[in-house]
Amino acid sequence: MVFKMELLLLLTILTSCAAAPQDMSGQMFTFPQQTKSSYVRLMTSMRDLSAITVCHRSFTDLKRDHSIFSLATPSNINAFLIFWDAANKEMEAHVKDTKAEFAGLDYKPNMWHSICTTWESSTGLTQLWFNGRPTIRKTTSSGSSISGTFIIVLGQEQDAHGGGFDVNQCMIGMMSDVHIWDHALSACEIHKYTDDLNFTPGNVINWRSLDFQTFDRVVVEKEEMTCH
Repeated sequence: MVFKMELLLLLTILTSCAAAPQDMSGQMFTFPQQTKSSYVRLMTSMRDLSAITVCHRSFTDLKRDHSIFSLATPSNINAFLIFWDAANKEMEAHVKDTKAEFAGLDYKPNMWHSICTTWESSTGLTQLWFNGRPTIRKTTSSGSSISGTFIIVLGQEQDAHGGGFDVNQCMIGMMSDVHIWDHALSACEIHKYTDDLNFTPGNVINWRSLDFQTFDRVVVEKEEMTCH
């Protein structure tokens, strides 16, 4: 009897771990409170990227620093991090622990913003597209790919591989339409994403077929950007 109970428990665990990817179209993650335990982890089998584009839409009223997207590997905690520096009013893109700062962005509170960030290892050039408008290109890490076991987190900033969260850097607000590609998108492709037109979904992370886990106080709910 004990063996049967243990087997049933094991099957339950395996079933919960092997949940099928979900189509998150028309939905969003809501992070409703300040905490260092609430976050979303996105799953991918990818282990090496010589180029990357990360796109997402977010909504917040935060006036302090906060993480928007965090990808860590064992060798690079900030392998790919998008972070808002409130004191300097700059959006930071960290690639393999090197940083590019983008200023002059109209990061208004209480409205949706579409942010896409591209990087290529061959040149080290990093560029941020804010609501469809490009920044200048800046140099971060070059010459080698982002490699290792990826841990991708929304809602927190990783100061350790999969952890080390700081409550004062967490996201409070909503996030939707997260896609990751293994190449730098063209300007036309980014505009299609920004305008929510018929764009090709991410081949690393695809919002329309999303494998994810939520932790603590994260709500999955209907996305409401406009009233029809």
